[in-house]
Amino acid sequence: MSTVTYKELSSIPVLMDEYRNAVKDILPGVGTKRSAKDNPSTAFEVKGVKIDVAHLAAYNSATGLRLSNELPLTYPYVLSFPIVMKVMTAKDFPLTAVGLVHLNNTIEQTRPLTVDNELDIAVHAENLRPHTKGVLIDFVTKVSVAGEVVWTQTSAFLAKGAKLSSSSPHKDAEPTDARLLDKAAKPEVTPTATYRVTPEDIKIYADASGDKNPIHVSNLGAKAFGFPATIAHGMWSAAAMLRGLEGQIPQAARFQVDFAKPVVLPGSVALFANNSEGTAAEGNANWDLQLRKASKLDILHATGRIEAV
Repeated sequence: MSTVTYKELSSIPVLMDEYRNAVKDILPGVGTKRSAKDNPSTAFEVKGVKIDVAHLAAYNSATGLRLSNELPLTYPYVLSFPIVMKVMTAKDFPLTAVGLVHLNNTIEQTRPLTVDNELDIAVHAENLRPHTKGVLIDFVTKVSVAGEVVWTQTSAFLAKGAKLSSSSPHKDAEPTDARLLDKAAKPEVTPTATYRVTPEDIKIYADASGDKNPIHVSNLGAKAFGFPATIAHGMWSAAAMLRGLEGQIPQAARFQVDFAKPVVLPGSVALFANNSEGTAAEGNANWDLQLRKASKLDILHATGRIEAV
């Protein structure tokens, strides 16, 4: 089994540089030959990250979240994603980064991070395993303040159609569907909120997040990967779930999301939020969430759950 070794970077990488490195893998004779054998040992960390308030404001504006002294639950995702991509493009990463699909996400925080916190961010990959449609791997991101881990995230990514190496110690594991939450039934109630989202909105989100993957900003790029038009980022959808709950999320919280069908642009999404227990003031508000296509509620974009921890 691989032992993780963290390499300290002087700053957060430029995300588009890492995308360019990822593309090299699909160029004949140029990229790294990869084998889905085991978890990678290469990991990265960046220490002393300060919050750029202008960047935070741009992210909040792009997601419809309010700007305050506290960071949105999903904001550290966009801060840390370039480091995730750095792990994906390391020579010992077992899968080809291009085409990986973000299936689910779990964020857990012990308290809200704030704009004056100085962050240490560390990312590694683990739990390589078979999926019913390919091979799955988790990225684990930890954000610490003064040595205390405050925010932790696990993101599961699927390599569709991939197979584990015959020499992989994980090849005999039972394939998983990677679902975090129970399958959601279509609600029989009025949506909590409805949001319109356009290609321009997602280009603004792409600028704010740094994630300018062609499937999000180019119709030609999206069609090359089998989509009818550009699609919203999965984590835009996750942030849209939070948008309807501001002020009602526990300070110490776990936020789980299973992504389903992507939001094709332009479109409207309907948020359904069911408070299953408690209140934010009491510190124990739990929410069951669904994001569906507003014009056709049979189409599920994402299922989520927020619970106090």
